[in-house]
Amino acid sequence: MKNENVVKFGQINTIEGYSYLALVFIAMPMKYLMGMPIAVKIVGMIHGILFIIFCWLLIKAWKEAEWEFKENIIFFIASLIPFGTFFTKAKIKTYE
Repeated sequence: MKNENVVKFGQINTIEGYSYLALVFIAMPMKYLMGMPIAVKIVGMIHGILFIIFCWLLIKAWKEAEWEFKENIIFFIASLIPFGTFFTKAKIKTYE
């Protein structure tokens, strides 16, 4: 039986990772190189909402899967590093 919250966390982990990459590598260059600050406002808002959902599902998945607290720290820190969330996918799969 799959842990529903862990599956959802794995999905939002990937989506949030892509939104972070879009913010850093697409929207920010558009702002600073092309003078389009609206790109950061839109993509930044989307990323912020996804990050809040990520944190909420991280806590729910942690409680459901009963993994150690250090795993939470690893998942959270990985979300702050570009491409970091993609390195945690395999670990999340082990808890499903």
